[in-house]
This record gives sequence, C-alpha cells and structure tokens, in this order.
Amino acid sequence: MRKSLLAASLLLASVPAFAAEEPSGCDKFKWSIDRARAALTAPDRAKLASGSEQAALPPTAITLALVAPGEAKLPTPPERAPKDGTFAGFTSFKAAPKAGLYTVSLSAGAWVDLVQDGHFLKPKAFSGATDCDGIRKTMKYDLAASPFVLQVSGSKENSLSIAIQPSDE
Repeated sequence: MRKSLLAASLLLASVPAFAAEEPSGCDKFKWSIDRARAALTAPDRAKLASGSEQAALPPTAITLALVAPGEAKLPTPPERAPKDGTFAGFTSFKAAPKAGLYTVSLSAGAWVDLVQDGHFLKPKAFSGATDCDGIRKTMKYDLAASPFVLQVSGSKENSLSIAIQPSDE
C-alpha cells in the first residue's frame, strides 16, 4: 500500500513539471521563424549598449549588451522581477515606427517588456521552443506610430540578439 501511495504521489508531483516544459525543435514554433532566425544569426547585427537610444528601427537584428539588473537602470520596473544572477538591459526607439503588428524575437530566453506611451504592451501572440539554434522565443505586438522602449530582464546571458520586424501575418 505504501509503495502504491508513494508511486502515486511521485506521479502527481511530476505532472506540473512535465506540463510546464516547452516544445523542442525549430518546427515547434506556432508560425514561421525563418526570417527572424536569419536576422538573429546574421553577422551584420548592430551591437548596442544597454540604455542606448535609436533613431529608428534598425534594418537588421541587434545584439543588446546586458548588465546586472541593479545596474541596468530600466526606465520602468519590469512586470516580472528578475532573479538573482540574471542580466537586464534596454534600448529606446525615438522615431515612430509605422503602426501595425511587429514580431519581437530573441536568441535566448528572457522576459521582454515593450513600453509605449507609458504603458506595458501585452503580446498578441507568443511562441517559444528549446533546441532551435539562433532563436528561443518570438512574440507579436501591436505597436502604435510612436516611440517605445524595449526592456529585457531575467536573461541568463549577458547579451541577446533581438529582431524587431513587421509581422508577416
């Protein structure tokens, strides 16, 4: 009886961990990642320091240098508090992009906050997968034609490649 109870308890305890796992492989994203993945792995990515200001969206992906969360001086406290030992950073875009749906893709896992007109933008869609070289997650945001700030926190890496592209869909 005890063995059965122990086995049942272990099985129940493992269910939440299993359910929380993300899919593995490039074919597991919810939409095509070809264009974003190409941008994230291209050799001509602009290298930006945290806190930098951009005149417009760059034509290529960027590599954003990250620092300890306390040093990042994020303009807005992130919606999700970063864990100890992680990295954070931000960059702002002064020139208004054309209003519409944009895809923000990251080379590695991290929390993303897009802040526009003083408000956090909620992603319209999210997709992520492990074990896909060059890309870890991608989100779609509805951007207005006004400046915005891209904040990244909770990264285990001290730099991330980020692509911000008009969405195909």
